[in-house]
Amino acid sequence: MKEFPGRTLSKFLRTSTFCYLCHMQLHAKKIAQLTGHRASVFAVESGPEPHTILSGAGDGWIVEWSLDDPENGKLIAKVDTNIFSLKHIQDTENLVVGDMHGGVHWVKPGHPEETKDIAHHKDGVFAILELNDFILTLGGGGKITRWSKEKRQSLESLQLSYHSLRSITHAPSRNELAIGASDENIYILNADTLEIKQTITNAHGNSVFALQYSPDNRYLFSGGRDAHLRVWDVQNGYQSVFSEAAHWFTINAIAFEPGGQFFATASRDKTIRIWDAEDYSLKKSLDLKKYQGHINSVNDLYWSPYRNELISASDDRSLIVWSIEKIVSN
Repeated sequence: MKEFPGRTLSKFLRTSTFCYLCHMQLHAKKIAQLTGHRASVFAVESGPEPHTILSGAGDGWIVEWSLDDPENGKLIAKVDTNIFSLKHIQDTENLVVGDMHGGVHWVKPGHPEETKDIAHHKDGVFAILELNDFILTLGGGGKITRWSKEKRQSLESLQLSYHSLRSITHAPSRNELAIGASDENIYILNADTLEIKQTITNAHGNSVFALQYSPDNRYLFSGGRDAHLRVWDVQNGYQSVFSEAAHWFTINAIAFEPGGQFFATASRDKTIRIWDAEDYSLKKSLDLKKYQGHINSVNDLYWSPYRNELISASDDRSLIVWSIEKIVSN
């Protein structure tokens, strides 16, 4: 049980002679750089098989990549405009694609006749979440919409803000959604009714671009255009327990490793940083100079349970596959 928030806990762990984490190191290595997109890659997502991933980019292409053969991507579908968000639905084999103009596309690879294009949101679809029998989309006009997965049609919309909705995450054990907006707020919603339960006002100094609940749903991690990483104690009314300028520029994405011990942040400053999920200490900064990382903004992350590999998507039109290995020293 965590008893010391933020830096206090970090100091405690560093000075404890029995601390397991004090002997835990991370080794990071670039495995492959996936090229072929003709524009910025904004979305990376799990694929139809455990060893596959999907990417969506400004060229309108959706590409499937194999982590067993990462050099060769396969174009499986495309839309006519920039892709901002992407979700693969395993049970229906559909893709839900959000574009820069607010369109929501229902795509079944290999069956172009079944594609359904719906002009729905305003000013972009920035995030998509699958939740049981439904799909939730967030738009630039401040609306969240619930869709039927089976019928591929909208069921209801809620005007949550008059600014863009940028990020969403789900806490199953609490049946709650957290939504980050460009009005600097984080909205906590009932996942069934979409009723607002709480608003964390002024959560960041600008848009809240990234949100993730910890795997145990006890903490909410957020990243913003203000370059700050913040942690909120869910069980104590979403009180802030940690805040730090974690990057030089906007934090675009947060992803937890499958074991939940570490998490990664991606930024417009071209770096990916890996942090300890318990004491929030920085473990690695994956940059161009030392790790041959990205040369432009890093827009999205996916931490695959398949071989525990981290995949990053960037404005440099590529994705990078990273091996992240835990090393315990005696």
